[in-house]
Amino acid sequence: MHELIIVGAGPAGMTAAVYASRKKINTLLLSKDLGGQPLWTAGIENYMGYQFIEGPELMQKFKEQVKQFPVEQKIGQGVVALSPIDGGFAIRTDKDESYQAKAVIIASGKRSRQLNVPGEDKLKGRGVTYCATCDGPLFAGDKVAVIGGGNSALEAADDMVKIAEHVYLVSATPLTGDQILIDKLKDASNLITIFLEHEVVAIEGLSRVEGIRIRDSKSGEERKIDVGAVFVEIGLIPNSEFAKGITKLNGLDEIEVNCACETGVAGLFAAGDVTSVPEKQIVVAAGEGAKAALGAHRYLQRL
Repeated sequence: MHELIIVGAGPAGMTAAVYASRKKINTLLLSKDLGGQPLWTAGIENYMGYQFIEGPELMQKFKEQVKQFPVEQKIGQGVVALSPIDGGFAIRTDKDESYQAKAVIIASGKRSRQLNVPGEDKLKGRGVTYCATCDGPLFAGDKVAVIGGGNSALEAADDMVKIAEHVYLVSATPLTGDQILIDKLKDASNLITIFLEHEVVAIEGLSRVEGIRIRDSKSGEERKIDVGAVFVEIGLIPNSEFAKGITKLNGLDEIEVNCACETGVAGLFAAGDVTSVPEKQIVVAAGEGAKAALGAHRYLQRL
């Protein structure tokens, strides 16, 4: 039995691993990949210490730092089940392997809800992005498309009208975001074109995004729009399925935690985007990972 298992190796999980190792905790880092969501981020300008760095490059630096410590890693395995046992927790992975620990930190992050249209996978990181806050400035002066009709899409569109040549907002439904955000976009009507009840049917381009094809849901008419970037803002899905029934989730399926990253279950901590903590940013996730590891250390010391 390990002292600690960390589920997820994005910014929160890798930071937690470094802090846990520094406290001499016997730690297993268990994750599908090393890097998480930042691996799909083309450029980062808001992580302190780096004026500009690409997401994969920043995560490589995280990986190199983790390697300086004796942290056991099982990468390429996703967690499918978590259950309390005497003296701790049992975890089962999608490789049908089982592990046990006295304490667990869930740092499994979120995954972007995808459009699932032709061209999306091929052009990820080449103009297809899921974070306007992270990548928006990279496309200043370009024509861009924002996909979605909720608050995240409206906020992305509002950000982009300030720096883009023109913004095309495409929503499969009438706008569902806050009225104040809708009013802001109306005030910028010369810089934005809104297509309601339209769906994206393809993202086009060879080595980078060159345009999108959309279809009117009522008439079936299709049209192509030339853009250099597509911001997919149709929501995020927490990777929390394996925690259901074990600890409390909120209405968004995020794991509820207090300010010490504690869940309602003794010995079970959570950090980063999978939690109810607001502001899904790399710097926030890293800080929460550090807090969770220090909290786990205090818990293990009390046992």
